[in-house]
Amino acid sequence: MSQFLAKVPRGWLILACIGLIALNMRGPFVAVAPVVDSLQQDLGFSAVELGLLTGIPVLCFSLASPLASFAGRRLGAEFAVMLTLLGVLLGVIIRSSGGGVPVMAGTVLIGVAITIGNIAVPLIIRRDFAPRRQATAMGVYTAALNIGSFLTSVATAPLAELVGWRLSLAASAVLAMAAILFWVPTVGARQAFVPAAVPAVDRSAAGKSAGVGWLTAGLTLGFAGQAFSYYGVTAWLPSFLSDELAMGTAEAGAGSSLFQIFAIMGGLGVPLLARFSGTTTVAVTLSALWLTVPVGLLLAPDFWWLWSSLGGIAQGGGITVIFIAVIKFARDQASAGKMSAVVQGVGYCFAALAPTIVGYVHDVSLGWTVPLLVILGSVLTFCVCTTLSVRWVARQGR
Repeated sequence: MSQFLAKVPRGWLILACIGLIALNMRGPFVAVAPVVDSLQQDLGFSAVELGLLTGIPVLCFSLASPLASFAGRRLGAEFAVMLTLLGVLLGVIIRSSGGGVPVMAGTVLIGVAITIGNIAVPLIIRRDFAPRRQATAMGVYTAALNIGSFLTSVATAPLAELVGWRLSLAASAVLAMAAILFWVPTVGARQAFVPAAVPAVDRSAAGKSAGVGWLTAGLTLGFAGQAFSYYGVTAWLPSFLSDELAMGTAEAGAGSSLFQIFAIMGGLGVPLLARFSGTTTVAVTLSALWLTVPVGLLLAPDFWWLWSSLGGIAQGGGITVIFIAVIKFARDQASAGKMSAVVQGVGYCFAALAPTIVGYVHDVSLGWTVPLLVILGSVLTFCVCTTLSVRWVARQGR
């Protein structure tokens, strides 16, 4: 394999590795939902424990972001990615090996490992790709995140019927091993396994960068709005379709998958649109598409398939445009890592709360109008804050 890889341009190898890595960064925890009934039956989990199991990774995305940023700065991006892949691999094995405690422990390990990758991969994109290609690389990354989620959601339940839920969940290890097999020869064994600290931030240069705090706050609020909206819609769209349109459980679940599938188009489409019209136009377009979800479901629920598709494009492209702004604006790797950690740490905190808040509002209001207005508020937060932040970065000529 090493001889074959040596003939391929490094940029293409890194891009392929980013895609393989991203396949591992959502699928392992999305895999739990299709087999949650089997888990409950075999392990005796309560509803609270099941909710905790599915929410642990998102909580890790928030709480472990400072640790992930530290790992990226002090250990180097290549080593941090290796920690991600090995952590996912070990976590998947532990989660499938025993009773309730291993399931929880393995899920925590998976969540922490993926959090490190959330910080490290954008750093690699910023460092290893020319500015005009960074958007494309980020688009491949976010598209692969959604491909991994979709493939896992589709394959886990049928596989569990054949081999049981343990082996079905353990199947995620195959993607982790594939990514490791490509990553090590691409970056070299020394860089993959030996820590190498990122140079410290140039304080004098950083001090001259006016608006850093304002931009970080804007992107953080934009990402919080994006994440809250995404996790709120993902958790409750099937229930909305069942209640409002009398769909069966299977039909509602399949219908809501449009929201995930079209995210692939959003991740890949943002770089192409940005090349011809600029990132500000992209942000405005994504904002308009995102708004169709709460507004459309409120005013014309029968066209749910259209709103789910348009919203899927928006949510897939939203995370892309936010992190394009981060990697373009940051002056160096260390400051990019810190900014990314703040944006993700706060944003995923709101994401972790979204299913509970939307569900509580639904129970209190006895309907879906008020929950959709809550989603509308979070979408508007994304629209305003992301558009203003991206516009400001564009005006700086970055």
